[in-house]
Amino acid sequence: MNEGRRIAEDVTLALLSTGLVVLGIIFFIMFCRRRPVDSEEENLPIKRCASAFPFIEVDAATDIFSHRRIIGKGRIGTVYAAIITSGDVIAVKRIHPSLVLSNPGFGFSSILKSLSLADHPHVVPIIGFSEAPGERVILMKFMGMKSLEFYLHYNSAGALLLDWWHRFRIAAGVAQGIEYLHEGMAPHVIHGCVKPSNILFDLNLCPRVCDYGLSFLAPKERGSLVGYVDDEYWEMGGDVCKASDVYGFGMVLLELLTGRRCEEGLLGKWALPLIRAKRLVEVLDPRLVVPSDMNLLVRLAKVATACVGNSRRNRPTIVQVAAILNSLEMELSS
Repeated sequence: MNEGRRIAEDVTLALLSTGLVVLGIIFFIMFCRRRPVDSEEENLPIKRCASAFPFIEVDAATDIFSHRRIIGKGRIGTVYAAIITSGDVIAVKRIHPSLVLSNPGFGFSSILKSLSLADHPHVVPIIGFSEAPGERVILMKFMGMKSLEFYLHYNSAGALLLDWWHRFRIAAGVAQGIEYLHEGMAPHVIHGCVKPSNILFDLNLCPRVCDYGLSFLAPKERGSLVGYVDDEYWEMGGDVCKASDVYGFGMVLLELLTGRRCEEGLLGKWALPLIRAKRLVEVLDPRLVVPSDMNLLVRLAKVATACVGNSRRNRPTIVQVAAILNSLEMELSS
């Protein structure tokens, strides 16, 4: 009697256990089915490539490329402030006609679509492009502020705006932007001309790299490249690579440290011997107060020296440079 009751209880417990297991499996399957829908990754916006704009719309948005709308000029093109049909203000870079005519088959639209996939807080977004006979135009997000070159060299109040804390922040931000282009994009993007005029500020003074990957538009134009690319660039017939971008970034660091213009590379020839001789005070921007603790500035100067003073083979990568500058910025902010 007791034996039969015990067997019945064992069977009941076994059935209950089996039922619980089955219920657990059912709930697990239902959870897994719902999880992708609720996953944060599924809700993240996907950056889509830029679309083509009718040239007639770009023409109208710039008032037929009125000189009153010009906000910048460079070796590749002229930049205009434009208002598109949505009411948004954008920046329009009109490629110099001579470059368009000399490079009729450079695959402009396919390259711009690839570049427009860049999505990083320290990179200026490309939002569109336009083509017409003899015309190539790039549409970019309007940043609202001018370039690093303007605030360092053409604005009398620039030194007050760009104190040492801001300059460290700019250095770290630009390095992150270039690192993203070099390593975060697929295929990797070589900027080709890293210099202060290609570093813009948004309204929060956050630095953003612009004009990346556009060397194909002017492969033989020396223009304002001199001083911002290494000797190997000229020796190899205009070969841009990651190491040449690091060199240009090193020159930007020297300009941040000294407040002086590059002067076609003369800045490096003047500053590097003084830095190596531990005479950094003689190099620093005289418009700023020299901090009592020079440690962070010394380390920043060493990074600049490593970027500019070494050959391509011995130059640090932008990944290494960005890691050091991120650390310096964190130390300064702590």
